[in-house]
Amino acid sequence: ASTIRQRFSLVNHRQKLDAFTRILEVEDYDGVLVFVRTKIATIELADRLLARGYRSQALNGDIPQNQREQIVEKFKQGQYDLLVATDVVARGLDIDRISHVINFDIPLDTESYVHRIGRTGRAGRSGEAILFVTPRERRLLNAIERATKGKIEPMCIPSTDAINQKRISKFKQQIVDTINHQDLSLYQQLITEYQQENDNDPEVIAAALAYLAQGGKSLFETEMTFHAPEERSGDQKSNKRRRKDRDGNREERGKRPLKKATSPNADMTAYRIEVGHDDGVKPGNIVGAIANEANLNSKYIGHINIRDHYTTVDLPRDMPKAIVNKLKKAYICGKPMDLKPA
Repeated sequence: ASTIRQRFSLVNHRQKLDAFTRILEVEDYDGVLVFVRTKIATIELADRLLARGYRSQALNGDIPQNQREQIVEKFKQGQYDLLVATDVVARGLDIDRISHVINFDIPLDTESYVHRIGRTGRAGRSGEAILFVTPRERRLLNAIERATKGKIEPMCIPSTDAINQKRISKFKQQIVDTINHQDLSLYQQLITEYQQENDNDPEVIAAALAYLAQGGKSLFETEMTFHAPEERSGDQKSNKRRRKDRDGNREERGKRPLKKATSPNADMTAYRIEVGHDDGVKPGNIVGAIANEANLNSKYIGHINIRDHYTTVDLPRDMPKAIVNKLKKAYICGKPMDLKPA
């Protein structure tokens, strides 16, 4: 018999995407079915996941039937790893490779939840069902637990250390797989010649090659802290929380360094990103990825010049280093942006 492990994570709404991608970093998954409430949300989330390097695709009722069938078939074949769908179009899905169901948006009724998690754990396999819950949605979680006659297990967002340990294991496994399955004779000859010419230790050469394989980027995740949302009961406390959330959001917006240059005519400088016409990139892909990753209003994204192998884009000159580093790691059209001053 199949078994489905059910877990939930209590997060603020704006933390969902970061929490989701951290979970993907540490979970061993095959196919992932992600549920959201609206058609437009399927497209927005699929694009944001794609910008972060995940092979994702939207599936909703506005997509023509024949195209939906093609998307599902490609998902079955492993051309996509994440399918972002609404409840209606996912009702008839029966795909063995779905290892995880992610309730990115909690369903508004318990019946939908049961149908959602039934998409995993097929054919006697085990499956994982993960539910994101904001503090205001806690009553929906309680209703789901009552309807399913069981407690859903709380889960913590993976720590930076857990993510980095997973990356180390994956990096080492890639070395093992390459040694076992690739013909390395030519490269061995080149390394031997290089060592004889330069008298470097093999460990130093290997480290340099590993650095090149990373594209000059760090293998490790930088520290990101998730604070557990506060929960209060009662209308008066809820109203206080809503006021606090609004005030906190205003304060947070005031802290964002980019907001001090709140003019489309702010001092701009050109940056280069390593995707171009040959990668099928369009201006909308670039604007969407930068706006999502940097939390930057699109009116502060200036002239875009797409060339064959790269693109230049004008951005505020005073962008914080943390945002520049985040954009370096972001993906467009399946390729790393690798943003740098032009």
